[in-house]
Amino acid sequence: MIITGFLGVFFERIVIKPFRYAPLLMVLVATVALGIVVRETVRLSFPHGSNPQIFPRILPQHSFYIGGVLLRLDNLIIFGITLFLIAMIFLFIQRTKMGAAIRAISQDGEAAMMMGINMDRTVAATFLLGSALGAVAGILIGAYNNIIRFDMGLMGGVKGFSAAVVGGLGNVYGAIIGGLILGFVETFAAAFIPGGTPYTDVFAFLVVIFFLIFRPSWYFRREGV
Repeated sequence: MIITGFLGVFFERIVIKPFRYAPLLMVLVATVALGIVVRETVRLSFPHGSNPQIFPRILPQHSFYIGGVLLRLDNLIIFGITLFLIAMIFLFIQRTKMGAAIRAISQDGEAAMMMGINMDRTVAATFLLGSALGAVAGILIGAYNNIIRFDMGLMGGVKGFSAAVVGGLGNVYGAIIGGLILGFVETFAAAFIPGGTPYTDVFAFLVVIFFLIFRPSWYFRREGV
């Protein structure tokens, strides 16, 4: 988490910061290009980097039934870790000075700087936090699947951005709800649509397209972080 967090800060300084006042499309293109560079670096730097790698079994593999429903202990642990991290993020954003600075920068960066908020330090803290959480996500995915790939973050990143679109860009809690919506859509598509398992991503992105077209702003309003 520490290494990935500071890597995020480093990449923000050399890739994102030069485009801070550029159109958002420029930032998006820069981050997509950076993702490609990172993936290919991992693939080429590690022995057999193109092949899936075994991830250690760090979570218990036990399972049990409750009311006819099979529950895996590793699923419950991952769910508990996720709830804990969401609660910690909420407290950090709502109860700390840095969290208030992040909210201010998100709502109006120019006004925030006029009030004495250090833009560089606040953005660096945001990337540090986000990258560290990304490291946790990678560990949990590896622990769940017991296998990792150099490109395992590609679809996760796309779905993360899609969840932010569904929940409202710039709204942390909306992004969480958006992620839950996409997860429920994928799960129900696999469970209740005949032959729907290979097409779960299709149904998830259909939801994203729905929100992009109809933009139900009555449901998710952008109110900053």
